[in-house]
Amino acid sequence: MEKRINVTRSSMPSFEEYCEEIRDLWESHWLTNMGVKHKQLQAQLEEYLDTPHVILYTNGHLALENVIAAMDFPAGGEVITTPFTFVSTTHAIVRNGLVPVFCDINDTDYTMDVTKIEGLITEKTVAIVPVHVYGNLCDVDAIRKIADKHGLKVIYDAAHAFGVSKNGVNAANMGDASMFSFHATKVFNTIEGGAVSFRDDMVQKMNDLKNFGIRGPERVAYVGGNAKMSEFQAAMGICNLRHVNGEIAKRKAIVERYRSHLSGIPGIRLCDDQPGVVHNYAYFPVVFDGYKYDRDEVFAKLAENNIVARKYFYPLTNDIECYQELPTAGAEKTPVAKFVADRVLTLPLYADLSMHDVDRICDTILA
Repeated sequence: MEKRINVTRSSMPSFEEYCEEIRDLWESHWLTNMGVKHKQLQAQLEEYLDTPHVILYTNGHLALENVIAAMDFPAGGEVITTPFTFVSTTHAIVRNGLVPVFCDINDTDYTMDVTKIEGLITEKTVAIVPVHVYGNLCDVDAIRKIADKHGLKVIYDAAHAFGVSKNGVNAANMGDASMFSFHATKVFNTIEGGAVSFRDDMVQKMNDLKNFGIRGPERVAYVGGNAKMSEFQAAMGICNLRHVNGEIAKRKAIVERYRSHLSGIPGIRLCDDQPGVVHNYAYFPVVFDGYKYDRDEVFAKLAENNIVARKYFYPLTNDIECYQELPTAGAEKTPVAKFVADRVLTLPLYADLSMHDVDRICDTILA
């Protein structure tokens, strides 16, 4: 059997580059608590993302959970979000004592259907948490207009959108805040990690939330938790940020190879590039809609050939066990999201994926 092709593989600097970056940690013995590496990466990300404020976290989930907490929404408030996402998005809302209200997605880029948002707004609605999916950006202008009209906050789950921009505006500057994931599988990683970007000054509040509310050696001013990024994570980020543009360029070439094989095939649907958007090529989703094999059959055939694809996102978060008691639960209430979730696969995509392997994946699908 040919070698195994995993659905993703973490981008990493050379061993020597990372060792050189962490060398001074053996001199300082400062391994966490927002040290030199942490501050350096934070400043570099503010420059790279062209945004005034970036706060680093040990992972993307706690970043999202904390920025929602920072908004001080009343308990029981409703948050309009999408079920077509990783479960972390919904968990972050619920763990803040808020109620997720699920909005369907559109059938072109799989982001929130902006025509359905206003019909879900009630007197309890406090925010909208849309998700940039696969690096595809939401209709941020339409969402902003709706939010302003109804006095709502907009917090983007931008876990997939690092480095993505539209008409010169980086995803970090969309909405009231944006959360990025720096998990090992993402376009840019810090091993584990995440960040929140925002324009208004919430720096003190966000730091309180992630560091026990400590404001001095003998002062604790806020009931916060612990979500700090370590110096080793930050050092990996510093190294990977040097190479991220090259990694994205490699991903683009792989996506173009996939498209050359799979575009125009009856029953196979691919996402079109969004106009005005600079993409990061984070994922390559394929929807099998009337193809000679259904999604699960393709998934199984790939597995037989030692190729790992992912049913991403499946199941929908409004259809998972722990949310069945929610009044807004039930995939049948979001029919487009259910249709896509039942038919989508994300194919292997990472910077080091060879063109030979892309051809092998496509030949298996088309055989």
